[in-house]
Amino acid sequence: MNEALPDVPEVRVVGLPQLTSGFDLVERLDLPMHLKVHGPLEPMGGEQLAQLSEAINLKGRGGAGFPFHRKLRSVAESAIKRGVRPVVVVNGSEDEPACRKDTVLINRAPHLILDGALLCAEALGARTLVVGVTRESTQRSMEAALAERGLSNSRRSALRASVQRNPVRMVTGAAASLIRSIDGGPAIPPGRKTSASQNGVGGAPTLLSNAETFAQLAIAARIGPERYGNTGLYDEPGTVMLTISGAVARPMVVEAPTGVPLRYVLQLAGAPPVPQGVLTGGYHGKWIDAATVNEAIVSRNSLDAVGGSLGAGAILPISQETCPLGESLQVAKWLAEESAGQCGPCYLGLPAAARGLEDILNGGGPAALEALKQVAKNVKRRGACSHPDGSAMFLESTIKAFTDDLAAHVLGNGCGRPVEGVLPLFEGGRAPTGVPGGEAEESGSSRQKIYVDWTLCRGHGLCADILPEVFELGADGFPTVAQAKVPRYAEDKALRAVRRCPALALRLEEDTRSQAPSRNLPVLSQGRGRRALGR
Repeated sequence: MNEALPDVPEVRVVGLPQLTSGFDLVERLDLPMHLKVHGPLEPMGGEQLAQLSEAINLKGRGGAGFPFHRKLRSVAESAIKRGVRPVVVVNGSEDEPACRKDTVLINRAPHLILDGALLCAEALGARTLVVGVTRESTQRSMEAALAERGLSNSRRSALRASVQRNPVRMVTGAAASLIRSIDGGPAIPPGRKTSASQNGVGGAPTLLSNAETFAQLAIAARIGPERYGNTGLYDEPGTVMLTISGAVARPMVVEAPTGVPLRYVLQLAGAPPVPQGVLTGGYHGKWIDAATVNEAIVSRNSLDAVGGSLGAGAILPISQETCPLGESLQVAKWLAEESAGQCGPCYLGLPAAARGLEDILNGGGPAALEALKQVAKNVKRRGACSHPDGSAMFLESTIKAFTDDLAAHVLGNGCGRPVEGVLPLFEGGRAPTGVPGGEAEESGSSRQKIYVDWTLCRGHGLCADILPEVFELGADGFPTVAQAKVPRYAEDKALRAVRRCPALALRLEEDTRSQAPSRNLPVLSQGRGRRALGR
């Protein structure tokens, strides 16, 4: 049940390969083999690259789908305006249990990714290139690829190139988390949202995009926009990389042209002929039912139109023999565990949402359903990253897609089907959080609990400014919670909130029910050892 996917599963191709060219010849394309398969690549100017990206309608393949040409121009304009060198970052942090397409590309075709990244670096005049990864296999492959090209992080190099290894966690894949870790901080989103194009690594304009995006750019730069556009749909040309898992006979990564029927791709992996539902876009994605699967084609616009999502390219069918709500509950619990523990709506809301779905399965009735809807609504657009939004979207899609099963659980005695655990999770149900050569990254709750004394509170709101991870102000200007556990990393901030409360309405106490040891939070500084924040 919930078996983890291997780093490099089986790879299949629909039609002619582009990104996967040469995969039938060798397991990994080193530089000589890469050049034999793809040929040399001529440099291009920044505006040329932007025009090429716009001509092929290249959008980010990490999930958000932001137009690449706009990002490229924004970085160039910001760098010129400020008179600073920009930075190029490849995001290969594929930390969702159901996604492997970027991991496959980094392990088997690392030079194709580097081609696109180096094109951009030269066009922008960048002197720093960083590749973010989270797996030992991707770190090893990309470091070997840099060495094969004679690239290093030496100060005397014309282009300093390095690999940044972060813990395998859902939130480390966020652009802001990767940038923060490159700058020596923990691999979690900062408290405020900033634009990497304006203020990224070291404060410099940063071109950050997904690994597949750079690989697609390298293909288009070689064959030109016209030939690139001969594959796939007119408005979404080219191919996409998909990870197919769930209730399939053979989990695999598939390169397919846009416009291919979704049901055909599912058949390649041995999915049920009539699946009960298909989760599109991964665990921040949306469910579509069996009837909709027959209408859908592989494209961002098509899946959006039928209520699905291309997202990061993960496609997961489930069979008629399993309880869809029970399968979704296991994912919801994992999503709650993956919170960075620093934003109240996420840190408190996602576990509450998972409990709400569990209440429905346990016969909580209409009240449990309404409570789940309210919690999912409340967590959206209130975090430092997209994790609460994506998790809420998954939960809302679950209760919308499986209305018959929902009715059976809410109004009756359940659907009577078992939970088979067909949706892949990491071993043990959660991701390993260790970093190379270090201990596991610590997150979650400390043994501290903070309380509001309502007889003293006057609604000054200072607590929400100092400790937004716990406190949020309601419409009346007062905190919306009376008591809450404090994340370990925020213990200092909680103490500061208590000391600075003008009405002395806050207090900290030891949570004696917690079994977690009380200790300081280690901050992960990649390559610089570990240090602790004193209280």
